[in-house]
Amino acid sequence: MLSRSSGVLLPIFSLPSRFGIGDLGPGAFRFVDFLQAAGQRIWQILPLNPTEAAFGHSPYYSVSCFACNPLLISPEALVSEGLLDRRDLHLPSRLPEGRVDYAAVVMFKRHLLEKACQRFRQGIPDSGYERFCAENAFWIEDYALFCALSARHANVSWDQWPPKVRTRGSGEITHLREELHDAAEKLKIEQYLFYRQWLNLRSYCQEKHIHLFGDIPIYTPFHSADVWAHRQLFKLDRFHRPLGLSGVPPDYFSADGQLWGHPVYKWEIHRLTRYDWWIHRIAHQMAVFDVVRIDHFRGLVAYWEVPAGQITAKLGRWVETPSEDFFSELQRRFVSLPMVAEDLGHITADVREIMQRYGLPGMRVLMFGFSGNPAINPNATHNIPEHCVVYTGTHDSNTVRGWFGKEASRSEKHRLSVISGRRASAQEIAWELIRLAMLSPARWSIIPVQDLLGLGAAARINTPGQARDNWVWRMTAKQFDGLPVKRLLEMTTTFGRV
Repeated sequence: MLSRSSGVLLPIFSLPSRFGIGDLGPGAFRFVDFLQAAGQRIWQILPLNPTEAAFGHSPYYSVSCFACNPLLISPEALVSEGLLDRRDLHLPSRLPEGRVDYAAVVMFKRHLLEKACQRFRQGIPDSGYERFCAENAFWIEDYALFCALSARHANVSWDQWPPKVRTRGSGEITHLREELHDAAEKLKIEQYLFYRQWLNLRSYCQEKHIHLFGDIPIYTPFHSADVWAHRQLFKLDRFHRPLGLSGVPPDYFSADGQLWGHPVYKWEIHRLTRYDWWIHRIAHQMAVFDVVRIDHFRGLVAYWEVPAGQITAKLGRWVETPSEDFFSELQRRFVSLPMVAEDLGHITADVREIMQRYGLPGMRVLMFGFSGNPAINPNATHNIPEHCVVYTGTHDSNTVRGWFGKEASRSEKHRLSVISGRRASAQEIAWELIRLAMLSPARWSIIPVQDLLGLGAAARINTPGQARDNWVWRMTAKQFDGLPVKRLLEMTTTFGRV
C-alpha cells in the first residue's frame, strides 16, 4: 500500500459532461486537478466493463471481464484525434443533468462511434492498433465475435444459438470470423479508442501523483464472452447450462439470502491450468489500474453455490476453493499483488487467514460502525487497524446524510455523538464521518464524492436488490464547481495524509 494517504470514490459515468454520461474527456482531467489541489492521492472508480440494459447497466454484470465500456469514450477527445468533426457533437435533444439516461446516451453515442470507427478505418494505418490487438488477443477476438453474434441473434442467450455456434466448432468459428469481420472490427476499434484515451488519462494521473484504484467483479454472467469462450472453466451441464449459481446465504438482512445467478467456477480445472484465465485477467487489470479491489473476496476462499433452478439462495452450500494454491501462484507470477479484499459482512477465519498470509488489506465502513457490540464491531472507529482502507460509505450503501436521516437508529446516532463529542447537524454529519475516517489509523481513507458534497439519499449510486434507478447518479457542473478543495486539503493535512 501507499504511505498514509486519502482519496475519493467517483465512478467515471458520474462525472459531469454535456453528453449525458461521464467520460474520459475534460471532466475527468479536471477531477484529477481537483484531487491534486485537495491533497488526495487516490481516485477509486467502479469496474470499467461494458454495461447492458438487460442488467440495468450495472458495471458488475458485463459481457466481458476484459473489455471496457465504449459509452465512456469522450466525444471531445475523438474530435481532437481527428475522428469526429465539432459539428458531430450537436446533441439531438438536451440530455438530463444529474443522472444518466442510458437509452438516450446509447442512441447518441452509437452514432458517434460508428462514424469515428469508419474514419479510423479509412485513415492512415495505426501500428498502435495492431499492437493493441496482438497484446490483447487472449480476449478481444472472442469478445468482438461474441458481441457480433449476440446482436445477430437479438441478444438471445448463447445456449440458444445454433448448435455449431453454441459449441464453437473450429470450422464454424473460422467462417463466422470472416462473415462478421466488419462488425467485429468495429468493436475492436472501439476498445482501442477507449484504451488510447485511458492511457492519456492515466498518464495525466501519474504526472499529478494520483493512483487509480479499480475494481474486479468476482463473477461473470452466463451470457458473456468469457463463459461462451471458456465454458470448461465453469460448472455447466452437457447442454451448456449452469449447474450451480452464485449467491450468499440467508442472514440477518435477508431470510432468503441473495441469489445472484452467475455460473460458479469449476476450480479443479482452473487449478489444472495453473489459473491461466485468472492470471490473464489480473494482469490485464494491473495494466489498467495501480491497485484493484476484489469484489466479494470471500468467494475466492469458499463460495456459496446454489443448485440451478432454485428461486432463492436458501438451499445452497459452501464450497471451498484451492485458495492457498491460487494465491501462491499469483504471488509467484507477479512481483507484487496490489489488491484490496472486499471483506464486508460476515467473514470467517479461513478468509482472514488468507488475507493475512498474503498481506491483503481489507475494508472498513464507518457507517456500519455504530451498531451492535462496540467491542467486536470491526467497523467501529476504535477497532480499525492500520492495514486497511476505511470508507465513510461505499457505492452499495446510502450516502452518510441519507443514512443519518432515514436509516440510522437512535442508539447509532447517540453513539456517533458520543464518539465525535458533539451533535452534528444533518448538513454537517457527512463531514463528521470524514473527520473520523481521516484521523483513523487506516493507511488509506476513501470518501465517496457525495459525502464531500453532503448529498442525501437521492445521490445514492446503488441499492442492492433494487431493480431500477441504480448506476445513474451524476455530479452536476454546479456541484463540481462547489467541491470543497480547501476544506478537504486542510483535513488531509491535519491528519497526516498528504
